Amino acid sequence: MKLRLNIATAPQENNRPYIAGATFIGAVALISLALLAHAAYASRRANVELRNETARLEQQIQTDEARQQDLEAYFNRPDVKQIRDRAEFLNSLIGQRAFPWTKIFMDLENTLPPGVRVVSISPKLVDGRADVSMVVGAENDESKLKFLEAIEKSPHFSGVTVDDEKVSEQGNDPDRILMRLDFWYATT
Repeated sequence: MKLRLNIATAPQENNRPYIAGATFIGAVALISLALLAHAAYASRRANVELRNETARLEQQIQTDEARQQDLEAYFNRPDVKQIRDRAEFLNSLIGQRAFPWTKIFMDLENTLPPGVRVVSISPKLVDGRADVSMVVGAENDESKLKFLEAIEKSPHFSGVTVDDEKVSEQGNDPDRILMRLDFWYATT
């Protein structure tokens, strides 16, 4: 049989639980440090990539702005402006030529009441719609009012405004009332 005797002046303390706890806490801290270091490295690498992409885009913006200034300088040259103006003029002629005259006259024919006739008509194409100025003659106030009601109710004409109206005092004039109208006509 063995007897354990402690002949020391102070009894021996058991530090194993403290050492095990400190080892566990140290291991958790070391793992946390490794995870945080990895996250910091990944974040730094992502920021570097982001900075590189931002620098590339800023360089592209500067290149595009320089190219835009070069193009503006080219297009503002007098010889190019003259060509541009000529092209706009030719495009407007083509647009006027492409105006659907038969369609507008068919729509006006359905809209005009008896006693009203078209004296003059002049369209300008603007963004797929025609800005039309028209002079109509009417025999009397009743036919004029019928025409205005019919054109306002028509789905083909919009924004109808009467710009001018002249009344003739001559009794033999078939167009006793002349009105100048402006309206939008949908060409499509």
